[in-house]
Amino acid sequence: MVDLINNSDDCTRWRRKVGEQIDSAENVHQIFVLLNPPYYLTFIKFAASALSEKDLGQLLSTAWTQEECPNQDCNVSKRELVALFRSVPPEFLMDEEERAAHQALEDTVTVYRGVTPYNAKNIRALSWTLDRKTADWFAHRFGEEGTVYEAQIRKEHILALFTGRNESEVIVDPRHLEQIMESPEPGFDMQMT
Repeated sequence: MVDLINNSDDCTRWRRKVGEQIDSAENVHQIFVLLNPPYYLTFIKFAASALSEKDLGQLLSTAWTQEECPNQDCNVSKRELVALFRSVPPEFLMDEEERAAHQALEDTVTVYRGVTPYNAKNIRALSWTLDRKTADWFAHRFGEEGTVYEAQIRKEHILALFTGRNESEVIVDPRHLEQIMESPEPGFDMQMT
């Protein structure tokens, strides 16, 4: 154990060790694993121009699926995130199964987003799901009383589809979300009898 804050010798030794790891890295992935997940997208933002499309795609999909709140990263704007996703060919961003699912989507897709009071103002985010039950889980996790929204978006504005965590997560360009509204509870009949 070392004390990086109160012991300057420990901090110097730690910096030297990390520097050696960076200098001896054979590829960007070996540097990426040295980071804490909240800093993944910031690293990608600043390293993107030096990365191959393949490395950028792999790191971006890893960062997105492993960072807890990528939609709220204060160091990377929504515009920058959309640009990063748009800059990567699908074969480097999604696996074969995800690409096939993405290609099979209808021209216009209904997507859902569950928000809690914590992120209630971030409805026009990049992260949505194709599954209403998943959105409901996000709206009520941590015992919160959240809200599920639904929207329409054209397939061409769905930048990626990630299925790895059973969330059917779609990454969208939020500027193109249409008809955003609170989603009625499943089984709720809108007709008056």
